[in-house]
Amino acid sequence: MGAGMARILVIEDEPDIQSLLRYNLQREGHDVVIAHNGEDGLHEARRQPFDLVLLDLMLPDRDGLEVCRAMRAQRGTASVPIIMVSAKGDESEVVLGLGMGADDYVTKPFRVKELLARVKVRLARNREEEAQAEKQRIQINTLVIDPVRHKVSVEGLAAPLTLTEFKLLHFLASHPGVAFGRYDILERISSGDTVVTDRTIDVHVRNLRSKIKPYHNWIETVRGIGYRFTESNAQ
Repeated sequence: MGAGMARILVIEDEPDIQSLLRYNLQREGHDVVIAHNGEDGLHEARRQPFDLVLLDLMLPDRDGLEVCRAMRAQRGTASVPIIMVSAKGDESEVVLGLGMGADDYVTKPFRVKELLARVKVRLARNREEEAQAEKQRIQINTLVIDPVRHKVSVEGLAAPLTLTEFKLLHFLASHPGVAFGRYDILERISSGDTVVTDRTIDVHVRNLRSKIKPYHNWIETVRGIGYRFTESNAQ
């Protein structure tokens, strides 16, 4: 798929608007899939990846807000940009839609050029965010640390890390060769939803090492200081 092309899902029940959106989006070079109701839209969103969703709020089966909520609750669709399209233009409706997780809100009747401009801006922003996230992705040999998906894989197999173990590995691997004390590590990886103390850092390191073999030796113990990530210990 070219740099300017995107796969767009249109969830809309009015045939005239379906045709209008399909024609203009395809003319912009996009691949368009039409879903006639909310249930079909959710099915399509789960079946294949999309770069953006245009979602009508007034659907014949499931309310558009419910569809938006369902998409945001599932890992595979949680980060897909959603532009809501609705005849309801009250400020309260707009706030509600954005509060449900929509990225933008367009009221009917809309100007096609304005809608296309918003689609373009949202796609560009999403690509920029993905590019920034990709920079944070770390891959060394077959060890892959993906902060966007919060997943770590070793030789193609997922490593079952806890959130704390993931934060610990990503932090150390993001600063290769730098030795950090236990308190330094604690400040970087602790959060309100997990209890981590300097005395439990050693336990987390031990558990982490057991889950990323054969790369366990890359987390090196620095006597009198703490830990560092280094490839020099690879076997």
